[in-house]
Amino acid sequence: MLSSRAATKASLSGTSSLRSLSVLPSNHSISPLAPSSYNNHGNHPIHHQQRRTLLGLVHAIDKRVYRWARGVLPPISKTENIALGCGTIGFDRDIFSGSPSLQHLIDTYTPRLSPDEQSFLDHQVTHLCTLLNDHDVVTDKDFTKEAWDYMRDEKFFGMKIPKEWGGLGFSTHAVSCVLAKLATQCFDANATVAVPNSLGPGELLARYGTSDQKEYFLPRLADGTLIPCFGLTGPHSGSDATSLIGSDCVVERRNGELGVVASFKKRYITLAPVAGVVGLGLNLKDPEGLLNGEGEEGFTVALLERGHDGLEMGKRHIPLSAAFMNGTVEGEDVWIPMTLILGGQERCGFGWNMFVECLAEGRGVSLPAGSIGAARTVVAGVGAYSRVRKQFRVPIAEFGGIQEAMAKSGSDGLITIAGGDVMNAIVDNHEAPMVISSVMKQNCTERGRRIVECGMDIAAGSAICRGDKNYMGNAYMSLPIAITVEGANIMTRSFQIIGQGLTRCHPHMSDLLKALQQPPSEEKEAVQTFVRQFYKIVGHGITNFFGSVTKGIGATFANKTRSKKAYKDGDNLLAFHEKQLLRLSNNFALTADLCFTLGGRLKFEELLMGRLADALGAIYLGYATLHHYHRRRGIEGLEALTEHAMLRLEREAQDALYSASENFPGPLGPVASMVMKMGCFPMGGLTRPYADPGDDLTKEVSRLLTTPSEIRDMFEEGIYSAPDGTTHQMTDLIKALPICMEADAVASALRREKREPTADETNLIAKADALRDALIQVDVFEHATAEEAQPGYVRPALVGTEERFASMDQTVFREAA
Repeated sequence: MLSSRAATKASLSGTSSLRSLSVLPSNHSISPLAPSSYNNHGNHPIHHQQRRTLLGLVHAIDKRVYRWARGVLPPISKTENIALGCGTIGFDRDIFSGSPSLQHLIDTYTPRLSPDEQSFLDHQVTHLCTLLNDHDVVTDKDFTKEAWDYMRDEKFFGMKIPKEWGGLGFSTHAVSCVLAKLATQCFDANATVAVPNSLGPGELLARYGTSDQKEYFLPRLADGTLIPCFGLTGPHSGSDATSLIGSDCVVERRNGELGVVASFKKRYITLAPVAGVVGLGLNLKDPEGLLNGEGEEGFTVALLERGHDGLEMGKRHIPLSAAFMNGTVEGEDVWIPMTLILGGQERCGFGWNMFVECLAEGRGVSLPAGSIGAARTVVAGVGAYSRVRKQFRVPIAEFGGIQEAMAKSGSDGLITIAGGDVMNAIVDNHEAPMVISSVMKQNCTERGRRIVECGMDIAAGSAICRGDKNYMGNAYMSLPIAITVEGANIMTRSFQIIGQGLTRCHPHMSDLLKALQQPPSEEKEAVQTFVRQFYKIVGHGITNFFGSVTKGIGATFANKTRSKKAYKDGDNLLAFHEKQLLRLSNNFALTADLCFTLGGRLKFEELLMGRLADALGAIYLGYATLHHYHRRRGIEGLEALTEHAMLRLEREAQDALYSASENFPGPLGPVASMVMKMGCFPMGGLTRPYADPGDDLTKEVSRLLTTPSEIRDMFEEGIYSAPDGTTHQMTDLIKALPICMEADAVASALRREKREPTADETNLIAKADALRDALIQVDVFEHATAEEAQPGYVRPALVGTEERFASMDQTVFREAA
């Protein structure tokens, strides 16, 4: 940090000399000053004239460069300008600066649960899970009325609404923990509870509603009388939901009352089929100027209750096999008085600000919570299954392929949990980090999908047969849905993260962009700001170039000389990996600076931006993983799991940056590629030291995840465990694990000692065998549909068989006489 600031300060102090040097050749060729113009006797007026001429030339060149840059830069829309000013920046800016600090992260952010929040998790959330049979929910495509009523009565839909309005007033971390625990039992419950507690519009009302709106809506939202939804995207919007194509409204006056007439077609709206109120995103126009300076045109949010004249809600989508309510919201020429505009008339055109401020929670907290739940499920359930299930008389946990899949799902699970903890603490610190929330959404939902895929591969046939015993299949079908929410991951990765990051989080880019957007009347001040920021960017790039070189060589040496068992020392683990992340942060910051060689073309170079998003995500999640280790240090085995996760993250960041250096686009791409390789990998392949975890570490992590251990206990902290006497596959697997492990140890001792078992040993082995036999079974059904259950029903294929046999003499095989 100090070296970066010092270099930046040095670059600023040298700005004048740099500019003078840059114009010397042209100055010598065009200067009107001939040798005879010099006054050898110290004629100061001539000397001052010369200085004014030089400075004038410098200013003229600065102005030309400014105007060139202004012409090259694509115009920034009003929406983009608003986005640049919305949300907050913090640790993401530190990464773009090349100088993040783990200690700062540790000192600033600590996720906590209050006693009331912990009690809610232990009691209300657990009881809700007992009311939910995941297979029945998916089959019936709905919850029971008992479950709906319980969610309402216990304020599951009002967790984020302040207590003064009847809500629970929970922290973001508490909401995340609730959603993650629900996901371990029923993903549809996770989705249903998530929406009212992120983009409700309860939180929007609490922040921006008028006093009348708050008094009416918030108590009804808190107690579940009104189930909310938010209508944003439409058929032609896709991942660009805020474009509001096909969702228009015009300001009119009817019977002396000011309002808007709106037409809209919304789809993919979660909870719309059962919602009592919808927050509707509209593109407001005021052609007659009726707003009269109070409010403005643009993105506006209206609040419409079910039954509002012209509002159509109720039709359903069916996302894959999911049961959560999702459908359309439509209307044609719907009259909406100004009293139903969220925040009143003065908030017309303010919807984008509202949306962005609240988006961090929905995108960065609610969606990753599902992946956290999936991670806990796979480690707890599949980890136990891999010991219970035997092939060739050996637990499948002993097979190398199973160990690899378990270790990957475990380290991805740790990464996801750690990232979620830090993100929750950031939001609870009253921050709304747009870039980190995008990283969390894209990275954690993708890791969640990979975690469940590993679990499905391990559990194999038992994971694909639907029924009460299948605790993963519906999660497997649900995670691809989460990946499409609030911008498909492809768009988030290849455009949004770096597009927002460079303009919002780069330490000098925002002011430079603002300077380029100034009107001609303020050109003089704008040129000065532009030049000042330009040289700061140059100084920033030089600092990160040399930082990358020195840290790259140092990191390579440390990596090559480090023992494979060094991670067992927790202090060494933290210090070593923090140095690697600092090196990678320098590499990333240098690459971000080089992106400016693309100018306005950058927004079209999505392959490059995708690779940089991968690097940024790996770096942020690496710091989050070390943050998690520092907080949870003391859990036996956490060093091995953290080491496995960090090695994979460092490899991800390195590979993404190297791929970017090999494919840097643009007219100056070859130059940028050369500079990047010289800075990031100064000794070629030698300075790309990061590799996947070795086999010994992979086996150790798998062992920790598939045997009773404190690591397993850590993953089991946030899962639903059914009450005693209840049949519940995942709970039963967890309970069976120590019994099967003990029986296997006894059987091994008997073979080794060549003796017969005692009566107790015989009973233990028999009990383990009975548990194994029960837990490897899958569900089987007399009928799969309601039609099949009808009396006299015969499957069409069997009807055809009977018809064919009817014309044959011999209908049963008989042996020849």
